[in-house]
Amino acid sequence: MAISVVVAVEPVADELIEKITERMGKLRVGDGRRGCDMGPLVTQAHRDKVAGYIDVALEDGADVVVDGRGIEVDGEAGGFWLGPTLIDKVPTSSRVYTEEIFGPVLSIVRVASFDEGVDLINNGAFGNGTAVFTNDGGAARRFQREIEVGMIGVNVPIPVPIATYSFGGWKESLFGDTKAHGAEGVRFFTRQKAITTRWLDPSHGGINLGFPKND
Repeated sequence: MAISVVVAVEPVADELIEKITERMGKLRVGDGRRGCDMGPLVTQAHRDKVAGYIDVALEDGADVVVDGRGIEVDGEAGGFWLGPTLIDKVPTSSRVYTEEIFGPVLSIVRVASFDEGVDLINNGAFGNGTAVFTNDGGAARRFQREIEVGMIGVNVPIPVPIATYSFGGWKESLFGDTKAHGAEGVRFFTRQKAITTRWLDPSHGGINLGFPKND
C-alpha cells in the first residue's frame, strides 16, 4: 500500500519513466507546514534504512534514475531528509522488489505483456493491494477477475475502500480469518443467533411435530 513498485508494460516503460522523472524534479522537499510536497522521514534510523535500499538496487544491477540521497533542503538545518528516488529495471529477486519500502523510493519492474504482469503479481507471496492504470475497459475487467489480491484499484493509486467494505489482503497479507472493516469486521464483534421457525395455519387445529410435507 506504500506504492513501492510500478509494473511497466512495454513499450510504454521509457515514456512512463520520463514522465515520472520530470514530475519528481518538481517536487519540493522540506517542512510540510510551508507548502512543500514531501517532508522528512520519521527517524534517522528509518532514513538510513530506506536509503540502504538504493545501495541494494545498485548491487542487484538496477538503474538508479533519480537518487534522493544527499539532498539539501533550503532553510532546514535538521531533519531526516531523503529526496524522491526512482529505480528502473529492478530484478524481482532483489529486496527492493520483495520488501515494501516505506519511503520516497519508487521501483520499476518491466514486463513484456499484460499477461506477464498478471503472472508477476499473482506469483508474489503477498496480496494486499494493487492497481491498474488503463483506458482499456477490457484490460481493466480482466485485471479485476484474474488478479489474486484483496484490494484492487482501477485508475486509483491507493485502492483502500471506505470502511463499509473490507480492508485487507490475500495470501501472506492476511492475518487471521476475517478482514478489518466492512461486514466481516462487524461479525467479528457480534454473537450471531440463528432462529428457525414454522407457523402453521390457524385452521390446522393443533401441533404437528413432524417434518413439513406437501400433499
